[in-house]
Amino acid sequence: LLLTTTAVMGAMARAYLSWQRGDDNPHPSWTLAFVFWTAIAGGILLKGPLILMFVVTTVGTLAVLDRSSAWLWRLRPVWGLMWTLVLVLPWFIAIFLKAGDTFFANSLGADMLSKVASPQESHGAPPGLYFVLFWVTFWPGAAMAGMATPAIWRARREPGAQFLLAWLLPAWIIFELVITKLPHYVLPLYPAIAILIVGALERKVLSRSAWIVRGSAWWFVLPLIITVASIIGAIALLRQPEFLAWPFAAGALIFGLFAWWMYDDTHAERSLLNAIGASWFMAACIYGVVVPSLAPLFPSVQIARALRSVECVGPAAAAAGFQEPSLVFMVGTSTVLTNGSGAADFLLQGSCRFALVEWREERAFAQRAEAIGLRYNAGTRIDGYNFSQGRAISVAIFRSEGTE
Repeated sequence: LLLTTTAVMGAMARAYLSWQRGDDNPHPSWTLAFVFWTAIAGGILLKGPLILMFVVTTVGTLAVLDRSSAWLWRLRPVWGLMWTLVLVLPWFIAIFLKAGDTFFANSLGADMLSKVASPQESHGAPPGLYFVLFWVTFWPGAAMAGMATPAIWRARREPGAQFLLAWLLPAWIIFELVITKLPHYVLPLYPAIAILIVGALERKVLSRSAWIVRGSAWWFVLPLIITVASIIGAIALLRQPEFLAWPFAAGALIFGLFAWWMYDDTHAERSLLNAIGASWFMAACIYGVVVPSLAPLFPSVQIARALRSVECVGPAAAAAGFQEPSLVFMVGTSTVLTNGSGAADFLLQGSCRFALVEWREERAFAQRAEAIGLRYNAGTRIDGYNFSQGRAISVAIFRSEGTE
């Protein structure tokens, strides 16, 4: 969605800015129109109509500010709509033939629209969350965003800045008002922020206000907080020193410190490059060392590893209680998703079968097994943490009798 949205906005920006410059070419480029409408079709196929929200809010804002939307004709909307339908209709027709209108009702109603008014999957949050998360998720560019904001505001009526702000602000407000929130929802808006920052950086108009410049300390503070907290957390959870992560944490702190100490508004690129270096070391520390060592956070990986070690041919599995998509991805798409009773019935149907029963379903599994006379063997127990639901889990792997 980030890719398709950026392509859509790139084509829109070229059409809009050529109109602002007064370029009255009677034969506007077909390339822009092709990129624009193909990217819209790709966005719809990837994530439904969400990409249209970015287009509508941007066009609507610019139409109000300019009191005109004549530039849209440069994107050849009649032919473009036809091309978009050519790309998306075969997929929608195939879905309708397979599942009727159930898929569309669930995706548009139960999934998309319900997120507006109520929290879905325990991800509800008040307005303002994305603004708070921005200072972490857009780091190290976030520190420079604060320094660039005054200049961006002064340039808000320039065509380029106006387009970028029309892309960014209305959609951001909508995301803040929607009840269901996840950090990556605003990712398609980040390119607009990045371009605005680079514009201020290139013109050397970053703020010189002391209280804003002090924000450069964030280049050092964030690696300090994140790396130290991740290492301490890993030590507390695993009871191991995690020595391999320490050099990477040190590298992140050193580069972050250089970025902070060396900052001045005339050589801001130098500090930003050091901050990017800090981000590489921080990523290696967290994603390369700490996270892979936290096996309890990835129970699906442990379960899949346990099933791969079996000696029988063509193992089949049923999951009760723990049914994350990652489990199906790791164990196989033939995995049966059921409850404790259903897992017992599944084991009864043959050999080389495994029931993955979360402890909350074990009682139902045992009662059903006794009722149907199921003979089974207890295997490995996987203890972990389901971070998508925020709770500890314990999954027992039961085997049909005689299965090794």
